[in-house]
Amino acid sequence: MSELKGRLWFVLGALVVYRLGAHIPVPGIDPTVLGKLFDAQSGGILGMFNMFSGGALKRFTVFALGIMPYISASIIMQLMSVVSPKMEQLKKEGEAGRRQITKYTRYGTVVLATFQALGIAIAFESQAGLVLDPGLAFRLTTVVTLVCGTMFLMWLGEQITERGIGNGISIIIFAGIVAGLPHAVGSTLELAQTGAFSIPLVVFLFAAILMVTALVVFVERGQRKITVNYAKRQVGNKLMGGQTTHLPLKLNMAGVIPPIFASSIILFPATLAGWFGSSERMYWLKDIASVLSPGQPIYILLFAAAIIFFCFFYTALVFNPKETADNLKKSGAFVPGIRPGEQTAKYIDKIMGRLTLIGAFYITLVCLLPEFLILKFNTPFYFGGTSLLIIVVVTMDFMAQVQSHLMSHQYEGLLKKANFKGGASVR
Repeated sequence: MSELKGRLWFVLGALVVYRLGAHIPVPGIDPTVLGKLFDAQSGGILGMFNMFSGGALKRFTVFALGIMPYISASIIMQLMSVVSPKMEQLKKEGEAGRRQITKYTRYGTVVLATFQALGIAIAFESQAGLVLDPGLAFRLTTVVTLVCGTMFLMWLGEQITERGIGNGISIIIFAGIVAGLPHAVGSTLELAQTGAFSIPLVVFLFAAILMVTALVVFVERGQRKITVNYAKRQVGNKLMGGQTTHLPLKLNMAGVIPPIFASSIILFPATLAGWFGSSERMYWLKDIASVLSPGQPIYILLFAAAIIFFCFFYTALVFNPKETADNLKKSGAFVPGIRPGEQTAKYIDKIMGRLTLIGAFYITLVCLLPEFLILKFNTPFYFGGTSLLIIVVVTMDFMAQVQSHLMSHQYEGLLKKANFKGGASVR
């Protein structure tokens, strides 16, 4: 029990360090102009990245990039493990291969963070009055500061994973999103006090939040269990095997990756078009930016289509039915009524396709909810979508990890009472 408390205190301390760093600004920026820029771009990719960074990007602090470069590098490495035979071989080499992939992921994080930091510095210099002293010194300071901040967050997340509870990277993202909830609740209550929102509307919004959260929890826990039987085999004089178990397939195998990819791909060109479309020659970029802005019909259609596509794409990336069928065949297991090998792979792939279709529609519904709330009621917060999925999934994983630690300690206590811990003494 003391070990669990120590791990919880370590997680809390790491999050305090993270939130402190999210308020240390990068020098050379006018905060007033920056605030106006983010207010104008709140629905674009800046608003999404600011949400993931816990408001650090809007304040342009040392943690402005957040942990997103590391996540992007991890996803790229997953893609490379499928495309590149060398990376696929490393993935099969166990712990040594995992360490090598981790090293490549860190190198990729540095490259992506450097590219993003330089892009932000150049984009900020294009905004009139935002940068106090534009030039090479500002760009160098920005790149070094933001890259170091991202690498520190990556290290902090790894420390939380090893010395704390749960996945450290997910917990850092979770903390950044949750940090904006008090402001969203306060803004809603303030609108209710001023009369902009009626009391029934506020009650409806909070009831909708609870219902959607319950839906997310229900679906994220949903599984399709495929019955698997193990063939009986002779081991010496004993007949082993014959057990029946289940192969669980999650309804949402892709997790939160599809909405993140979809938002980035659609909002990134729209944000660039909004920045560089101010000149008379590039006025047509303004039209593209307005068409692809959140709330527009084309944006909603493209967003929904991109989510569905990435659900199938990422599920196919992380789950291989043929490999699963081969593993079942090697272990002497089979699905009742289905021949082992290729027929089992086709059967699992068919079920996985149906589950992914349902999961894709579920993620699309949850992610489009904030668009409809903002259009219909002009809500002052961005509830739903990726943020809600991350909050629910990370919370469920964290509670499962805590329960696992409690169960392991109870098991050790039972062994100690039975004098089995460390082996019973023989007399």
